[in-house]
Amino acid sequence: MPADQPARPDLPPVPERLPAGPVVLRPFRDGDVAMAVELARDPYVPLTGSLPAHADAEQALAWVRRQRGRWAEGVGYAFAVADRDSDEALGQIGLWVRDLDQGRLSVGYAVAASARGRGVAAAALTALTSFAWTVPGAHRVELRVEPWNAASIRTAERAGYRREGLLRSHQEIGGRRRDLLLFATVRGDG
Repeated sequence: MPADQPARPDLPPVPERLPAGPVVLRPFRDGDVAMAVELARDPYVPLTGSLPAHADAEQALAWVRRQRGRWAEGVGYAFAVADRDSDEALGQIGLWVRDLDQGRLSVGYAVAASARGRGVAAAALTALTSFAWTVPGAHRVELRVEPWNAASIRTAERAGYRREGLLRSHQEIGGRRRDLLLFATVRGDG
């Protein structure tokens, strides 16, 4: 496939900016390395994705650049969550389309420790969910959270997601099978 053609032509293009209250969702930039390094130092975040634990600046830059390619690869959308005024990256959020043929999308996010407790994740999740409904064929957006993660549970609920149940021993995280709570929103919830 030519480099300028997306792997999934059915996906809307990546927006340049999605306003989200105190933050904005935007494509990743090389200047977002400091945020990626901070996320890599978190004891949990690297267990859940492709960011290496304790990444140095070079590894963090490689991760940032991989995020920019997610749409062209056809796997979904990856955004930096940035402060609305300063444009400083505070975290990341992704909308994944693996199950779009079944009408399902999934979302995941992480906020740097220095930006937690300010409603950043809930604002970003609300904006990303609104964008999800522009994806043709999307009827449901799912989010999985470990039961101990009270902050992420509050984030899901603040963004309008409903808890649907417990997925026992659902996924390996950090070398252990983990239970995950399933949250979802469906087109027309409000």
